[in-house]
Amino acid sequence: MASREFLKILRSARLGDVSAQQQLASAYLNGSFNTPIQPANALIWLEKSYLFITNQKLNEHSSGDTQISQIQQQISEVPLFATFNSPAFTFGWESFWSIAEENASHVSAAAKWQLADLLLNPLKKELQNQLEIWVSKKGLGTLPEHLNATDFTSLKNIAKRYLSELVETDSAFTPQAKELFIKLQPKNEALSSLWNAWIADQNEDALIQAAEFGLTIAKLTLGLKLAQFDEVSLAIREGAKSNASLKKAAHWLELAAKDGDRDAWFALGEIYRRPQFSGYNASESDRCFDSAADLGHAQAQFRKGANLWRKREKIEEKVRGLQASYWLWQAHQQGVPEAEELLSKILENVSDPKKNDWYQLALFAEKALNHHAEYKLDHEWILMCHRLIIANQFNLSKAELLLCEVGQLQHEHCVVVDIRWELPKILPRLIQIDSIQQRRFLLAAGKAFAGTELDQEGNLRQRRYRFDRVTSWLNSTFSKTQLEVEPA
Repeated sequence: MASREFLKILRSARLGDVSAQQQLASAYLNGSFNTPIQPANALIWLEKSYLFITNQKLNEHSSGDTQISQIQQQISEVPLFATFNSPAFTFGWESFWSIAEENASHVSAAAKWQLADLLLNPLKKELQNQLEIWVSKKGLGTLPEHLNATDFTSLKNIAKRYLSELVETDSAFTPQAKELFIKLQPKNEALSSLWNAWIADQNEDALIQAAEFGLTIAKLTLGLKLAQFDEVSLAIREGAKSNASLKKAAHWLELAAKDGDRDAWFALGEIYRRPQFSGYNASESDRCFDSAADLGHAQAQFRKGANLWRKREKIEEKVRGLQASYWLWQAHQQGVPEAEELLSKILENVSDPKKNDWYQLALFAEKALNHHAEYKLDHEWILMCHRLIIANQFNLSKAELLLCEVGQLQHEHCVVVDIRWELPKILPRLIQIDSIQQRRFLLAAGKAFAGTELDQEGNLRQRRYRFDRVTSWLNSTFSKTQLEVEPA
């Protein structure tokens, strides 16, 4: 329900009070006095006010320029696109073009931005099509003569000029204008030319402009340059590095990092560790390194793995060292030499199954599985054969062979052998997966154990009894026959 104050203003506005009409328009724009925001109504009252002052100026030969400027400022705040198809749209349309052609000012910039956004923004394509039809039916309206506009296409060209002016000047609408300008560039031709100018001529102005226009690699390069990074190793070079340059570098690197650039995240991590940086923050540095690691940066992955290994006593994880080993393994896969050395301290390596105690039985078990229909093996015997093969591949003890949860052994980079649920004093083991053959056997075993109930294999005593029977049968059945071809 409208407030008494609003009704009082409305009454005065209807009686022709120019000040009340402007107040009413402001209420419809800002929602004051609990008024619903209605840009079209705001434009209607601004039109009434503008016409009254203009007529008064003509009849009484008074100035009225100050009042007209105030009204133009209010008009520039009206979202023009929201008034399309309203009775006041024609007045708003003509007013925006006139205001845009005024001398450079905030009001003029606001009008230029609205017109550029209305006519050029790809997100307003449907409205632009409707507006083109409206122009073809009703004409361009009373626009400034020096615009030399003849049709809708020429209006769009003028809007493009406005957009370029906003990009090149410093106003409240420059960031939005730059964003739209980039969207309109066919295949980012402008950005490509700026970047090529930097590559070919080391043109720093072109680099800065490309970064301002949003080219991620330009933001990264500018950030590294300001921080005096060695762009090859992403390490800060020795020498003078003021806090001011590091703050500017952090600004550009943060923008590149938001675009998902892993090198930018890593460089930020380095900057936050610099004692001369006023924003020094070890926790923020670790967060940046972690983000770089998540995006696949090799050195960041090594840092994260090493950091997790140092803090292993304080980290709550089911098997100590599992997280650290994962990130070190990722870094090792990308050729970080330090990662291999540290990884060897965490993961066991059993890359030659032929040297393990279960080798002969594993060969027999594999042959039995390949002909299980012929030998009519029941499900529990099949599972025990898979256990023997896995035990050989990863050199498990007898207790680990019998008790490990085969379906949950495999992680991306290693197997986790944890039988503390039955034997609490036996520590878990992390064993590196080194070969495709090991992954193949793990996959086959995982399929065999899928859907198997936890108690289907029985307790430890029952498993030992079955182990004895299966191994005895394997020896008696296959030891008499020499295997011509052993598995690779």
